[in-house]
Amino acid sequence: MTEATNVLHAERETPDFAARYPNLANARLGAEVISVTDEFFAERSRLINPDEAVFYPDLYDDHGKWMDGWESRRRRSGGNDYALIKLGGPTVVRAINIDTAFFTGNFPHAARLMGAYHEGEGMPAETRYRTLVDMSKLGPDAAHWFEVSHAEPVTHLRLDMYPDGGIARLRVHGIPVPEPTTDETSIVELSSILNGGRVLAFNDSHYGNPEILLYPDKGKNMGDGWETRRRREPGFDWIIIALGEAGMLDHMVVDTAHYKGNFPASCSMNGRLLSGADLALLDNPDALKADSQFWPELLPSQSLTADAEHRIESQSLTAKDPINVVRFNIVPDGGISRLKLFGRVTPRA
Repeated sequence: MTEATNVLHAERETPDFAARYPNLANARLGAEVISVTDEFFAERSRLINPDEAVFYPDLYDDHGKWMDGWESRRRRSGGNDYALIKLGGPTVVRAINIDTAFFTGNFPHAARLMGAYHEGEGMPAETRYRTLVDMSKLGPDAAHWFEVSHAEPVTHLRLDMYPDGGIARLRVHGIPVPEPTTDETSIVELSSILNGGRVLAFNDSHYGNPEILLYPDKGKNMGDGWETRRRREPGFDWIIIALGEAGMLDHMVVDTAHYKGNFPASCSMNGRLLSGADLALLDNPDALKADSQFWPELLPSQSLTADAEHRIESQSLTAKDPINVVRFNIVPDGGISRLKLFGRVTPRA
């Protein structure tokens, strides 16, 4: 492989209809490209890399130009190429992005995405797949967003590209569907992104991606968490999170891993149970922010320290009733690597 001397980064913005939901076509959340018809120029795993695509103008390997995505060879015998993908968990899909970043003379002319639900090992039968995005025209070096209203959860995808070429990234945003809990005494991570937890709103995220706050793994470095800008005025920073299921809090973990000169001085938390007509707030960030100012206190102010995992037990929590949404506050600003809320799921009525 030739040595690269400079690099270009794809700059992408996520539309509002997708930003409310996590991306489950994410290798860090357990997604995997199971198989492809061909990956001569660029390997399949790059398709679900959570980082944005990059481009090295002068980088080549034994197969030709190095590209950050999945790219097949030129077809000479008809047909089309496709990839089979397993998501990080069952997901009700709400938005899809097929991104051809930096693929200019080698992008597919069109693509189609289908999904299927499958339990256990192996892959779904071909007859189980249903269309999520019908065959759609693609352009060069562009993010192609599609809003989806498919009601049933899917676990596997089939991405067809016509006839061949390269796709940099596939993003599949939606609502994770946790496994049903039958034991009311079990303690589960209510806030985990894989159990349906998701970020709904925040006042600042100058550094990092707020969604990472709910990832199941340990933070890798200072860029792997939620960090706000330096506050130069009175107040505090906050983030609103929907839990995957309503539940009674048992304990929580606030992890400031890697944040040493920029950890918050303290944290607190408010929350409530949204039900009935109030559930509409989940899709109305402005109204949700206003409503959160009146939520009961769940956690009084707690001091934080640098680069440490802070476990907060039930005796420090003031929550007496089930909740399904929280506002986590940091004073005055800074970075949090992970936030984990554990509790017992409240049986659905």
